[in-house]
Formats: sequence, structure tokens, C-alpha cells
Amino acid sequence: MKTTLFVRLLPCIATIPIVVGCVSVGHPNLDAARQYVRDAISKVTAARQANNYDMQGHAAKAKRLMEQVIQEINPAEQAASL
Repeated sequence: MKTTLFVRLLPCIATIPIVVGCVSVGHPNLDAARQYVRDAISKVTAARQANNYDMQGHAAKAKRLMEQVIQEINPAEQAASL
């Protein structure tokens, strides 16, 4: 019975942010957004390499902007945990 209850609750437990002391670490939606942006950066980097870095600076600019997005997600995550 205890094992069945634990298995049923496991999906719910997996969505709870990890708490260290009194500070929440991680926000599921922002963590996912950060990972999507990291994946996009990897795809843009691969596209640049495949095109011999000749994209008239647009891909490099896109990559810089996505890095800024990650820098904004971090404080958003901290603000969400207040």
C-alpha cells in the first residue's frame, strides 16, 4: 500500500521546486524556458558552423540576444521565489 501511494504521488513530487534552507531553488516553467533557450543557442551555433559563419552577423546577434534572455530568466526565477 505504501509503495502504491508513493508511486501515485511521484509525478506530483517531481513538479515541486527543490527547497534549500528557506530559499526555493528552481521554478519549473522558468527552468524549462532556460533549457529551450540553451537548445536554441546550440541550434544557432550549429547553423553558423554549417554556413561557415557567414550569416551577415544576424545569427551572432540572435545568439547574443538569447544569452541576454538567460540572464533575465535568472532574476525572474529569484523574484518568483520571494
